[in-house]
Amino acid sequence: MARSRRRNKRRPMSEINVVPYIDVMLVLLVIFMITAPMLTQGVDVELPNANAAPIQDSEEDVMIASIDSSGQFYLDVGGQEEPITLAQLQDRVQKVLTQNKNISVLVRGDKSVPYGDVIGLMVSLQAAGVPNVGLVTEPDQN
Repeated sequence: MARSRRRNKRRPMSEINVVPYIDVMLVLLVIFMITAPMLTQGVDVELPNANAAPIQDSEEDVMIASIDSSGQFYLDVGGQEEPITLAQLQDRVQKVLTQNKNISVLVRGDKSVPYGDVIGLMVSLQAAGVPNVGLVTEPDQN
């Protein structure tokens, strides 16, 4: 009988106490919730330079809208580039899109142009019916 009592006392326990793991998980969740918004604020971004792979489009399917350092707009369709107003640019883009829905539109902006002017150009392109606008950048020289 003495042996049967010892076997009952030393029976392996099949339950795992998960309360400490839950506590650690909740503490980590709170830490990540506090630090995640801090990671996205205050990031210095230099827009004109980018280390990105070039888009592989044919020259026929690309339309380039440009803005130079003086704020003058240009539209390059098939190699012809001339200064135009923003309203004329929007009208011409709309006409080109009615003929060719698969054309890609890229924005090429000078580094010294205010950010608001580039956004104004992009909004004008969107109003003309362009679904997606790409940005042209210079490759990073590092």
